[in-house]
Amino acid sequence: MAAALVEARVASDAGEIPVGALVVDAQGSVIATGRNSRVLEKDPTAHAEVNAIREAARVLNDRVLDGCTLVVTLEPCVMCAGVILAARIPRVVFGAWDEKAGAAGSVYDLLRDGRLPHAVPEVVSGVNAEDCQALLQEFFAARR
Repeated sequence: MAAALVEARVASDAGEIPVGALVVDAQGSVIATGRNSRVLEKDPTAHAEVNAIREAARVLNDRVLDGCTLVVTLEPCVMCAGVILAARIPRVVFGAWDEKAGAAGSVYDLLRDGRLPHAVPEVVSGVNAEDCQALLQEFFAARR
């Protein structure tokens, strides 16, 4: 989570909502990183998770990320949860809960919805949640 927080801080410094993500392979090596870049890229899909997953797919030369873990500072939204499921990522670790748009247990629980045709990933929540939440709160407080 420390490396994901570094990515989130870089996003914040660029004026983006401070969310960072990384993909770790089955051996525990970071194979991809990502951070929010929606403003910079003028792309509504450029969330940290999507950016990290895209990079991991390129690194592995595969659309399926078997054995990988996604680590992200904020609970994934519905769009990101869909991408996680499409990439068949078996484990998701996140820091802060997103009480407005979260899709991993707060507002929705898309990742663990057994009605979907995808395998249900393991979800680990609240990892270093205080630091992840504090970074978000500082970012939004500075803009009010």
